[in-house]
Amino acid sequence: MAMDEIDFFLHGDDMQFVEIELDPGEAAIGEAGSMMYMEDGITMDTVFGDGSAQQGGIFGKLMGAGKRLITGESLFTTVYSNAGQGKRKVAFAAPYTGKIIPFDLRQHGGTMICQKDAFLCAAKGVSLGIAFQKKLGTGFFGGEGFIMQKLDGDGMAFCHCGGAVLERKLAPGEVLRVDTGCVVAYTTDVDFDIQFVGGIKTALFGGEGLFFAVLRGPGTVWLQSLPFARLASRIFAAAPVSKGGGGSGGEQGGVFGSLFNGKD
Repeated sequence: MAMDEIDFFLHGDDMQFVEIELDPGEAAIGEAGSMMYMEDGITMDTVFGDGSAQQGGIFGKLMGAGKRLITGESLFTTVYSNAGQGKRKVAFAAPYTGKIIPFDLRQHGGTMICQKDAFLCAAKGVSLGIAFQKKLGTGFFGGEGFIMQKLDGDGMAFCHCGGAVLERKLAPGEVLRVDTGCVVAYTTDVDFDIQFVGGIKTALFGGEGLFFAVLRGPGTVWLQSLPFARLASRIFAAAPVSKGGGGSGGEQGGVFGSLFNGKD
């Protein structure tokens, strides 16, 4: 399927959003809940799957939806089409602090591999598939790195990363060991594997998890400094613990709750 060629502009620094300009008849697909705003003349259509196989009959739609279900994403995506006479804009916002990475799939052999929750939006026609890691050890212990999303096509796709982003080009045979949650995306020529961190003491008390992602060149990888799972775990650990099982939202909530309830 031919990709729509879209123009775009990235706004912001740490809380970015991408503004996509559509010519009449052009369309973009967005992850559920990612749309920020759209101009008059843009129409929305929620489709089953990723919107790239809508001409393939019910079997094609089911295949597209099944791939998204396996990666933990919504069964549906939204297609934003320019039904007006002139250029119209639609914008997609990142779900938390970080950067948006634009990928021109034509410059990466037509395929990119990314974390299953990294995809934000793309030109209509980009196919969202799955990429299972081939090695058994990766399958059992890879965590975030086991099931990845595969972006296929020759158009633009946009992924989101947490914190700062690092683009690293690996020479042939060069090895980089990375926390599994910090891998955002990589080109298909990169060899991806999972490795045990080492000794039992390091595994139990090192605080870095039991396994590393091992990336071997040649190829290009994109890394994030703040995976959402790491951020969420810190927030959860710092949350006040409720006293007495009162369910009033923790110690602070208990203090304010007693004031409003007239308790000493």
